[in-house]
Amino acid sequence: MTKKPINARGTFTPLGVSRSSERVSRAVGESLRHYAVMEDLKHQADLALKAWSGAEAGTLVHCTAAAITLSVAACMTGTDKALVRCLPLPTGGPSKVVLPAGHNVNYGHPVRQAIRLSGATPLMVGEADACSEGDLASALKAPDICALLLVHSRLVRGVTPSLAAMISLAKDQNVPVILDGAAQDFKVAELVALDPDLLLLSGQKYLASPTAGIVVGKAEMVAAVAAQESGIGRGMKASKEAITGVLAAIEERQALDLANWAQDKAAKLAAFLERANLLPGVTAYAVADPTNLPFERACLRLPCEAAPIIAALKASNPAIWVMEDRASQGEILLESVMLSVAEEDLILQRLAVLLRDC
Repeated sequence: MTKKPINARGTFTPLGVSRSSERVSRAVGESLRHYAVMEDLKHQADLALKAWSGAEAGTLVHCTAAAITLSVAACMTGTDKALVRCLPLPTGGPSKVVLPAGHNVNYGHPVRQAIRLSGATPLMVGEADACSEGDLASALKAPDICALLLVHSRLVRGVTPSLAAMISLAKDQNVPVILDGAAQDFKVAELVALDPDLLLLSGQKYLASPTAGIVVGKAEMVAAVAAQESGIGRGMKASKEAITGVLAAIEERQALDLANWAQDKAAKLAAFLERANLLPGVTAYAVADPTNLPFERACLRLPCEAAPIIAALKASNPAIWVMEDRASQGEILLESVMLSVAEEDLILQRLAVLLRDC
């Protein structure tokens, strides 16, 4: 029987994203054994999200991809029930979404397709390698604009103005801003402070809840997202176990001493790097997260081509998945945040064998 994979690739959807704590697992398991008044449960979650994020309001949907679609829908319909029921057909109002080209991240499907699912039309701005303030300012002044959609992720490409600058440009034109920060739950307060109309986060990434899309932001906009459950959002609603899991995960996060947590992760990474540097021909060092998440990753510079080593790790049993961003440079990246010491041991053992043939 194939063993469960070792995930040194981070919160990667094809590997199930994350693994929950015992506390979250127990809460979810218990919820499955009981009925729930869903409106009461959703209200409890809304209050918890508001308190945790510092935003005016919050709600849950099925996942962050669904949150993108429903947030765009909200910008077109508000809470108008007749308009909600129209989608994805035209509502007669603004229906174009400004999207910097480098923010069209593909996480299984591209962001622009998530926009189209609402019935809106993405308006791509700039090029994949650059989008200027002038590009955005011109696009935001175009007719029929219902929203600016921005993505805050290490997968964003090219050079763009800062998030704060782009949000300010949209506010100058009274255009609502949707900020997709799926894996940025550690930075929720910082992102809320940028004042987007809607901030989208993933429950199942570093919060490690069941699959859920977290939406926080302006009260009237969050209400418009929630209103989509009577329309296209019906198939994108959060389940009782997802809501219960998010509640447990937020309680766990609020009890976390982040400074101590980050210190522990840094010490764990340093010990791993020290051992990795003993591998023949390997230079191991820490690299910061490009979006300033509160941890670093291990970068291993190999004495041979990285692609065959990555393929061999993935073909192992258990399969070992690493980040492939730097393979062309002869390097592999590993995220150790959720790895156990035993899993780190297996990774180093396997690398030691593979590097004999370099």
